[in-house]
Amino acid sequence: MSTDDERPDLPAVPRTRAELRAAREAEVAAAAADSPSPSVSDAGAAEPTAESPDEGGGAERAGTSPATDTPVVSPAARGARGAGGERPTRSTFVPPDAESTTSFAAHSTTDYAPPAPVQPKAEKKPKAEKKPKPAKAAKPAKAARPEKPAKPEKPAKPAKPEKSDTPSDRRFLLALGAVLGILVLVGAGLGVVSLTQGPRITEVQVDPTEAIETSGSRVILTANQSLAAIDESQVTVDPAVPFTLDAAGRGIGIRFTVPLDDDTEYTVKVADAVGAGGGPSATLSTSFSTPASHIFLLRRDPDGNDQIFRTDLSGEKAQPVFAADKINDFRATSSQLVVSVEEDEGSKLLVMDRDGTDQRELELPGVGYVGAIQVSDRGGLVGYSYSDKELSDTEGRASVLVTQSLSGDDEPVVTEVGGKEANIFVWQFVPDSSAVLFIDFDGALSLVDRSTDAGVQSLGLATTIQGISRGTYTAIVERLDGTVVELNLADGSEVPLEASTPDYGTAITITPYPGGTLRHVVSRDENGLPVGQAVIRVNDEGAATPLVEVDSTDSILQACASPSGQYAAVVIAPELADNPYDQMLLPLPENLETHLLDLRTGDEIVALTGFDASWCQTAPQF
Repeated sequence: MSTDDERPDLPAVPRTRAELRAAREAEVAAAAADSPSPSVSDAGAAEPTAESPDEGGGAERAGTSPATDTPVVSPAARGARGAGGERPTRSTFVPPDAESTTSFAAHSTTDYAPPAPVQPKAEKKPKAEKKPKPAKAAKPAKAARPEKPAKPEKPAKPAKPEKSDTPSDRRFLLALGAVLGILVLVGAGLGVVSLTQGPRITEVQVDPTEAIETSGSRVILTANQSLAAIDESQVTVDPAVPFTLDAAGRGIGIRFTVPLDDDTEYTVKVADAVGAGGGPSATLSTSFSTPASHIFLLRRDPDGNDQIFRTDLSGEKAQPVFAADKINDFRATSSQLVVSVEEDEGSKLLVMDRDGTDQRELELPGVGYVGAIQVSDRGGLVGYSYSDKELSDTEGRASVLVTQSLSGDDEPVVTEVGGKEANIFVWQFVPDSSAVLFIDFDGALSLVDRSTDAGVQSLGLATTIQGISRGTYTAIVERLDGTVVELNLADGSEVPLEASTPDYGTAITITPYPGGTLRHVVSRDENGLPVGQAVIRVNDEGAATPLVEVDSTDSILQACASPSGQYAAVVIAPELADNPYDQMLLPLPENLETHLLDLRTGDEIVALTGFDASWCQTAPQF
């Protein structure tokens, strides 16, 4: 619209879509009547018209920059100003959703050149509007209207999991149901099998290596259910070996009272085992194999270091594990070695692993000498005879019995009798315990247990201790009258040791082993002179069989059995007349041989250089 008072000679400027359309139709009609006005021509030169689809983008047709929405001046407008000095026109954008054809009205804020007045007649004649055919041709410009810019697509939202019922889902559900059904059936089947087949073994615990070296090893069977009471008569071990039984709940413990044979397969069976809730019975059975034996031997060398070496029973795989200038004695447990080393200032007592590593020195009661080493594997103790280096008739200790822990955590304990330190003539550890059996210089036989506070137990008088049986708590001792008895250390009862058949006479030493004894005997001529020596194997029934025999030129120093009684080790000093003694605290011939024999067959396995086999409880004495 316009105000007539201010601009009486100017027509109103079209503002609305209807006015713009009317103005456009008037211009078309005027052009058709060939009566253009100069002002109208000038204005038309500055007025943009609708563009066809191939004339630029929608942003240019709209007259604004798509990035900044700033009006863009068309080249026609720039040309009109350059020709006539007029200011450029501003274009008003008509929204693309308008019903009429897109058009632009050129106008100026100051120097506006209006089109020539249109004759009313021409406006009102409808035929004049329809007469010019080109007007119809302008309508296709409506199709050239710039398309509404497509809104940028929003990023697709992640599809929510839909509850589908596709064939794959149905297959999964069917498979899951089948698996669950199978598991239920299997569980029910196992339950039925358990009820119909009786108890079964689910776990077995056993240490075969320990079993061949010490008594008291165990095999523990664990069943799949609690069991009714088990009696020893239901248990069998093959090969036969004595045992005790301890069964409770699901566990069955079988303790072997003696060591087992090496390189042997053992089978343990429990017959007629029944669940605590009843049901069918079953036989529980398991088997295990023990490893081959190894032993340790001491080899003294007058020209070099003494050595302790470990070997198999063939002697072909000997390996040194410890060496020192002077090794007086040693003992072995299932996991450690205890070595007495002789030095100028006195003895040293070393504890190490079985391969010679992790050496540590044990504290002694003073500066002195150590002998007669023994160990209690079960009690974790070492015992020895100790004498002070500075010794006289009035000062110093001589041959006192000392015990202490192999770990070195405690101080040495000197054995006392009646509140005084006792001088010990001979002593031995009781196998599988911490108890010590000893005879003092007065001939009193006594027993003391380090694991209790019971004190010293007197067992009468004796001249020597021959040996103590494994697993039976029975000692073989010689009384003052020369009789040899089997002494029960638990209650003090005793019975005479039965003579062998045939009778080979009085034995110098008797070494018990599971199943019998090894007896060292000497044969003499009518004048009482020794003419030979022998080691006799005597079984529990008294039947005697010679194992080793030597003549008067050789001498047997020691005989001992392997822990299970499967093998024997016999130490022989050959050619005694030409075999000088060494100068150690425990003097022995320089050349010594250890003969290994199979006690079951009597066959000799091998003869090895050295002595002090680890199977023996004490060192040899000559």
